[in-house]
Amino acid sequence: MRAKDPLLLSIESATRVMSVALLKGETLLAEISTFDERVHSERLLPAIDQLLEIAGLSLDEVEAFAVSIGPGSFTGLRIGLATLKGLAFGSERPAVAVPTLAALTVAAAGASGPVAALLDARRDEVYAVCLERPGEIGSPLIADGVFNAAELAAALPDSCTVVVGEDSEGVARSAVERAEGGMVLLPAALGRARAFHTGLLGVRMLAVGAGERSE
Repeated sequence: MRAKDPLLLSIESATRVMSVALLKGETLLAEISTFDERVHSERLLPAIDQLLEIAGLSLDEVEAFAVSIGPGSFTGLRIGLATLKGLAFGSERPAVAVPTLAALTVAAAGASGPVAALLDARRDEVYAVCLERPGEIGSPLIADGVFNAAELAAALPDSCTVVVGEDSEGVARSAVERAEGGMVLLPAALGRARAFHTGLLGVRMLAVGAGERSE
């Protein structure tokens, strides 16, 4: 952890998981998560207050923000973005928008090859992206899109590690079976959205000049 690393507040609300985290650079200081999207609007601000209290910090000490921007629940995304705007407005502190699927790939941090992340898109389809490495912020091997099992099997590299996000395990398993290659399917529990992962990508994106300042 370096002195110049920003203190960043991260918000993840794209799925049923509502998660907030504080990071100093890429080091996690504190994280709170709940798993019921019906209460995002009620619990997000209190969770942020509790998070800051746990870390012994104030909102004024936060130097940057990151928020998940989907794909995912429209209501959850709207709540997350509105909350971030309220916290950052007028502060001139940078805020970065983090793609949800890219953040999910961080769950496969030990993978040495391509990583795909999936989220349920309903009707036996998934949102999916494939990155060269977990948490990569460069050009994806497969850009965000919607796929059924057959399309996904044809699109993903044989050596891919697949991160199973919320409610996508059926399509993911079918795609891996169709591919008949060396794909590895991670357990669904590892694919839960986390503000820590969103924050990690936020820090990396800020380091290369991404983000906007709220003035």
